[in-house]
Amino acid sequence: MQKLKRSDLWPLEQYAERRPEFRRQVLEHKRARQVALGPHARVYFEDRLTIQYQIQEMLRIERIFESAAIQDELDAYNPLVPDGSNWKATFMIEYEDPGERQAALERLSGIEDRVWLQIAGHEKNYAIADEDIERERDGKTSAVHFLRFEIPKAAAAAVLAGAGMGMGIDHPNCTIEHTSVAPEVLTSLRNDLDPV
Repeated sequence: MQKLKRSDLWPLEQYAERRPEFRRQVLEHKRARQVALGPHARVYFEDRLTIQYQIQEMLRIERIFESAAIQDELDAYNPLVPDGSNWKATFMIEYEDPGERQAALERLSGIEDRVWLQIAGHEKNYAIADEDIERERDGKTSAVHFLRFEIPKAAAAAVLAGAGMGMGIDHPNCTIEHTSVAPEVLTSLRNDLDPV
């Protein structure tokens, strides 16, 4: 999957005009790229479109229009675009109540390293978490983590041939045994992989 370039982005005024339709398109696209792992954890699989939206929104919110600053955003977000042999995702721990969230983040230290996926007929594949930045502080984890799942060639071939997939979490304070990944999510994720 190609990384984003400046020419892929709309200038602020053009984005303002296109934003309502583009936002609708991206939100629809994102629905088929997420997996709930229990009631308080969710994996959002990223791709070129979701990252383009993220960058466009950052440029809009921050009113960024200088070339160097736009390139900084591209450099920050492009690592979240899959490379053809992996899936990249945002992992979120979701609690509405701030007190409950704080307690959970303390209890779930290290959870980001215990998120796994398993393609039918293959071994569990644990996420490589937060390569860019340390997201744990004072014995508690962050509510947001960035994950990369490297997919071995045989497993990628199985997925491309239609194999199913499950996901889960192996953490002492949060065990999600096996959540089947919906067919529409797998269909979307297949587009992230290069042919094997």
